[in-house]
Amino acid sequence: MFVRFFFLITFTLFISCARKETSLTAQQIVDKTLLRSGADKVANAQIRFQFRDKKYTAIRKNGTFLLERIVSNATSTVRDVLSNEGFSRFVEDVPITVVDTMAVKYRNSINSVHYFSVLPYGLNDKAVQKKLLPSSVVAGKDYYKIMITFSEDGGGEDFEDVFVYWIGKEDFLIDYLAYSFHTNGGGKRFRVLKEQCNIKGIRFVDYHNYKPIDLEIPLIDLDLAFDKKQLKKVSEIILENIEVTLL
Repeated sequence: MFVRFFFLITFTLFISCARKETSLTAQQIVDKTLLRSGADKVANAQIRFQFRDKKYTAIRKNGTFLLERIVSNATSTVRDVLSNEGFSRFVEDVPITVVDTMAVKYRNSINSVHYFSVLPYGLNDKAVQKKLLPSSVVAGKDYYKIMITFSEDGGGEDFEDVFVYWIGKEDFLIDYLAYSFHTNGGGKRFRVLKEQCNIKGIRFVDYHNYKPIDLEIPLIDLDLAFDKKQLKKVSEIILENIEVTLL
């Protein structure tokens, strides 16, 4: 009798937990991820970092933003600025005219680095569309799997790009992400957490960056391809000298 009662209680708890897990929507999962990562602090902060040979600064406050990239060499310093007012380029602090085609290229490049640097910040933007995919297990850890697409209205020049995030079911943190892109011939990438740190309550992540050996592997299956060693490492994404000032 006791065994039957114990089994009934255990089974009931299992069903209850299962229902609780499956009841989480993509939006609820993303909201928890934003909270656990400190992304709410990004919205009112100044963040500086170095990525490879370039220095970046982002200032966001109450909906206004200024994203900056500085490239210096022996002869000059070029400063690119993207803000609510558009794109500007300065050489030795003197504004210069940039043709539209190059301005689009520079703007996308700056926005991409800043976008990735503070993920998951931005996943609740108006143009973002979220879809909950079947759960996944990677390296023995359970993950929610969220697909992100963008509406053309407000989605920017790269609105056709698709992202997939692997979010830990226990910690609600992103350990893996994949994305497809169409610029420069297009392709797919799969990023794997390398290191992480927390500065002023904001989580920053460095990644190992992979691409599929077989280009036909679907984006949503790159986690399986990673486990099967069907990906090739192409680079590392490392943010250095990070400084945060909360505004």
